Amino acid sequence: MAFTCWLSRLRSSYSKTITNLRTSFFHHLRTRGANTTAITSPYHFSKQNPFRFTCSNSLLPITLAGSLAIHFQSPPPLCDASLDSPSRGIGGKGSTEFVVKGSHKHLPQELIEELKAICQDNMSMDYDERYFHGKPQHSFHKAVNIPDVVVFPRSEEEVSNIVKSCDKHKNVKALHVEDMDVVVEPGIGWMELNEYLEPHGLFFPLDPGPGATVGGMCATRCSGSLAVRYGTMRDNVISLKVVLPNGDVVKTASRARKSAAGYDLTRLVIGSEGTLGVITEVTLRLQKIPQHSVVAMCNFPTIKDAADVAIATMLSGIQVSRVELLDEVQVRAINIANDKNLPEFPTLMFEFIGTEAYAREQTLIVQKIISEHRGSDFVFAEDPEAKKELWKIRKEALWACFAMEPKYEAMISDVCVPLSHLAELISRSKKELDASPLVCTVIAHAGDGNFHTVILFDPNQEDHRREAERLNHFMVHSALSMEGTCTGEHGVGTGKMKYLEKELGVEALKTMKRIKNALDPNNIMNPGKLIPPHVCI
Repeated sequence: MAFTCWLSRLRSSYSKTITNLRTSFFHHLRTRGANTTAITSPYHFSKQNPFRFTCSNSLLPITLAGSLAIHFQSPPPLCDASLDSPSRGIGGKGSTEFVVKGSHKHLPQELIEELKAICQDNMSMDYDERYFHGKPQHSFHKAVNIPDVVVFPRSEEEVSNIVKSCDKHKNVKALHVEDMDVVVEPGIGWMELNEYLEPHGLFFPLDPGPGATVGGMCATRCSGSLAVRYGTMRDNVISLKVVLPNGDVVKTASRARKSAAGYDLTRLVIGSEGTLGVITEVTLRLQKIPQHSVVAMCNFPTIKDAADVAIATMLSGIQVSRVELLDEVQVRAINIANDKNLPEFPTLMFEFIGTEAYAREQTLIVQKIISEHRGSDFVFAEDPEAKKELWKIRKEALWACFAMEPKYEAMISDVCVPLSHLAELISRSKKELDASPLVCTVIAHAGDGNFHTVILFDPNQEDHRREAERLNHFMVHSALSMEGTCTGEHGVGTGKMKYLEKELGVEALKTMKRIKNALDPNNIMNPGKLIPPHVCI
């Protein structure tokens, strides 16, 4: 009770002058015999964190609480020589200017509510209090802006929860729950975004490798295991903001769910791999978290049988959300890496979503299809932890491969064909892979004809490297011969430029070159990528 009264009196004193506040504050500390400290988090060390925790003398005795002043701002440059210019005169060498700006940036309402839930009454957005914490104490260094909110955590746990809450909101600029879309900065990861969206019953339905960021996902037009149900990045981006090579900032579309207004600049930028501009903002289409889901798994004597079931499942009209295929070598890698005992046969993994009754009905229909194609060991899971464990097997497939050859590197190839050709492509490629002296695994997003292989090789052995390149070349040309593509989701970069002319034709490449020249005449954006150098206009 004494603490609460003391805190209340302390806060009300901010309406007085700063001098009187400081005098009253230190008099109080002397009468209580408490020590103070400054809690500091050097924001500029991490480009991933859009918040700055400003350094200030703690308002509360450290035995009771510390104070955190939270300031939202864009990441600053790591260095700026102009700050040392005499013409700037602020913050540079020899600067003694003292300025505190009182501008208040917009905070996400969700974050404010979360901080209130953590801190209760121990937070403030009062101007005088923010001013005090934004101003250096007994220092000639300048403060540019004041904090947006000051919180008074009373325990280590509260400090942890506050930081986690702030970190969760990084890079989310606006969430429109009723419109089911979100505006984000490109640096946010899809996994971080989904953690933020989960309390609202929404999620972003693309799931590439862990660690992928939204900006990178746009640049490569990526997808993932859920693409069979929700489409690729092309289908889930509503609008972009892009800085063009000449410095112009372009908004590619409105926030409307559909539009027939002008050229589709959004789709032009998606998949351009950084060659046309820098993405600075992304508006994403969201989905409702499914009410219920079932994860199923089964084995087959051959990989063709497994691919045939994937095709038959799609032709049945079932709106499956995932169909993933692993060959027996990949299953063996998973067993070695995770100390499991899964049957080492070609394996299909499914996910069915909807109402509980609908998901179960889908499961039974697919079980019947499997039985007609020599499938066995059909199992399914509805328990959340069991489902999570099954999908963890698939998500960590790449890292599991290194358990077989820890000192090797991986060449990962990715091709895609029309669904009717998937079984033929996988069967043809599998024969070549099995005959190779290298360890090769097969992973496929079988529901949309996307096929990956992981080729493990010793980079110090020239024959290994040549064999890995030969296998990759074989798979790409096999896919192209079936009206497929050299890359379904990984992108072109520099490694697959040589296949584009055969896939698209020289006129298509010349058109791309004209677009590139029009937007980037000085070729400053990712020069040498995507468009083959021999293409001339």
